[in-house]
Amino acid sequence: MPGINIPGVTNQYNTNDTVEKLMQVERVPLTREQDTLKTYQAQQTAWRDVNRKLTEFRESVKMLYSYENPFNNKLASSSDEFAITADASRGAQYQSFKIDVVQPAAADRFLSAELPQDKKVPQGTYTFKVADKSVSFRWKGGSLTEFSNALNKRGGDIVKSLVIGASAGQKTLLIESQKTGEANRLIFEDDAKAFAIEAGMISPAKTNGVSFGTMQAEFRAAPNEPNAADQAGMPRITNAGISVSENAVTIPPRTGFSLAIPDAAQGQHITFTLTKQAVQDITVEMNRAPERPILPDAGSAFFGDVTIYNNPSDAQLGPSVQTPTEPLAPVTSTHVVYAVMADGSEREIATPDILTSEKTAVDIDTSEYAGITAIAVRNRNTGTSFIMSSVSSYDTKTAGGYTPNNAVSTAQDAIIKYQGITIRRPSNDIDDVVPDVTLHVHEKTDRSATIKIDPDKASSKDALITFVGKYNEAVALINILSQNKPEIIDELTYFTDAQREKETERLGLFMGDFSLMSMKSNMQNIQSSRYAYVDGAQVTTLADIGISTSASGGFGGISASRLRGYLEINENKLDTALDSHIEDIKNMFGYDTDGDLIIDAGIAYRLDQELSAYVQTGGIIATKTSSLDSKIKSSETKITRLETQLDQKERELRKKFTAMEGTLNSLENQQNTISNFTRQQNRSRE
Repeated sequence: MPGINIPGVTNQYNTNDTVEKLMQVERVPLTREQDTLKTYQAQQTAWRDVNRKLTEFRESVKMLYSYENPFNNKLASSSDEFAITADASRGAQYQSFKIDVVQPAAADRFLSAELPQDKKVPQGTYTFKVADKSVSFRWKGGSLTEFSNALNKRGGDIVKSLVIGASAGQKTLLIESQKTGEANRLIFEDDAKAFAIEAGMISPAKTNGVSFGTMQAEFRAAPNEPNAADQAGMPRITNAGISVSENAVTIPPRTGFSLAIPDAAQGQHITFTLTKQAVQDITVEMNRAPERPILPDAGSAFFGDVTIYNNPSDAQLGPSVQTPTEPLAPVTSTHVVYAVMADGSEREIATPDILTSEKTAVDIDTSEYAGITAIAVRNRNTGTSFIMSSVSSYDTKTAGGYTPNNAVSTAQDAIIKYQGITIRRPSNDIDDVVPDVTLHVHEKTDRSATIKIDPDKASSKDALITFVGKYNEAVALINILSQNKPEIIDELTYFTDAQREKETERLGLFMGDFSLMSMKSNMQNIQSSRYAYVDGAQVTTLADIGISTSASGGFGGISASRLRGYLEINENKLDTALDSHIEDIKNMFGYDTDGDLIIDAGIAYRLDQELSAYVQTGGIIATKTSSLDSKIKSSETKITRLETQLDQKERELRKKFTAMEGTLNSLENQQNTISNFTRQQNRSRE
């Protein structure tokens, strides 16, 4: 029995292969358009890669001439980094200076006596105060550790605590201020004070401060000023005009004194204030010429051509008063207070704002002035008087009438000496002494530490290496896209296998593109040109600092023997140039030619201008990718239309071939019927 043939399902006449072969011919336009779309997409991807590479290169270029260029970076080094270090901002001057650290700033850190480990902190209100800030909380009672944890949760940046194992079965409680500086004393209030006394942390302080300088007899003549050089005719400084009343001392212009320091005040701080008072400058009166009587002319008589003169008056006026040959100039001086040592030498106590502030507080730590015996005050000024308060001493270890029993450290200011001037600050980070330099005080110096501010050559070198690397990456991509030479990829030995395969697929993709070749040519011209920002500049080209297409050595793993317009770095030559000509290098990359404080020349400036035309919004690359967007959309639309047409064509062909198969099947069935009928007739005749 013959098999059953279903038109369009069975393939008795090889219809499917016939339709497929016909459709292959019909798909040629579609295949061609799909290849075109892939080319457009590959070109768009390539342009985006070019844009990314050029943008990265431009960023490295801008870094070399912008305000944040690395050539302005400064490094601060210290000869005694254990005691003091420094940070320099970009505005710091290249310099070297000496710093003596008398003492670092410290905070109050008080330790209790040894307490049983099961010691309980009683309930109550616990208040801890540091300067104008305080921490206060209600405590329900509990162990030392629980109390310490509760205080730390609330202490913030004011106070914290720690429980320390002291010995077997014994613990101690440490409570410390979080703020350094003499003014930031840790004070216990409310139940905190009672517990601190009970725990042996503090005890009532004994009064040990003294007051002096309240009687006229204490103010003696100041020692002769060493190396004094006053104007001729200027009054000498004496104590004749000093007056004392109600614990205040009046110090008129050109007066001074010496005030002895009592033995009880040695080792303590001595404090007083000086209040400025403006008075008429004494040089005004001294420069005024004395008045003398003027006698009239004796007269004369005339007779004819004869003139007879009277004898002049014989009145005696006495000798005239001598006035200075040169007028006296007013004197203004901030050098007023001095420490007088036992050997007769003096050390100035700086009061730089004494003529600009209404009241100046003077605080002298006698421990800083070994051998101090007296305070000398000299008012050299001719137009300023001072009112001095009584002098008192105090012990810095006492706070709120209590003194610590086991102080790990006590609140104190950082004290340094810069250019011979003693400077006090509450913090160990001091940023207002040397312009654009922050000093970090750590420990006392045994001898003067030298702080040096130098250029940061390492960051400059890194920026230049990055610049060369990004330049070479951009040039490599341009070479690959614009030339169909496999050796271009072979010579880039830093490529991975995946990168090598990717770049091989798009080798020569933009071959003949004028914009890429023009950009590469312009970049090469810019980097090889000479830039002399001033006559006689030592560094005017990249080759001068060891960067060129023929420098010895390679960069970034690229073989030096195969470079195609890539830059190389001679590292030794670059290091030498950075050591000697860093300012010239900075100006070579960007400088101002017309004095308007805007950089308008230099390698980096010109490269930035060249690159911006390509990578900026609406630039050359944006225009090309936008054009490709339109082409891609058009191609995708065409492909969709062709696919629709092909689907329709294939359906029509299959419909026609199905009908043909049906007709053939019908004819075949008729033939079979006739054949069967004929065979039956033949059998019946037999």
